[in-house]
Amino acid sequence: MTKADIVDTIFEKVGLSKKEAQDIVEYLFDTMKQTFVEGESIKISGFGTFNIRKKLARRGRNPKTGEDLEIAPRRVITFRVSNQLKKELEKLDA
Repeated sequence: MTKADIVDTIFEKVGLSKKEAQDIVEYLFDTMKQTFVEGESIKISGFGTFNIRKKLARRGRNPKTGEDLEIAPRRVITFRVSNQLKKELEKLDA
């Protein structure tokens, strides 16, 4: 599903204009980005939690050349699915 698909779904289900639906989706993602930049987590009840995790610097190796190198420390976003959504997904496998 793409951002455009989300806009179309809001347009069809809620009845807002496409422009309004697009503005809402853009505002939502901008707010999420800003929250991540500030180092905060986002918890969406019944869906899951997005966390910022700090990865330390580590030794690595270029697989093409075999050269050793240092991988810089960085922040990554992880997602943990809620138990409610996990149960719904498990129903699909049954």
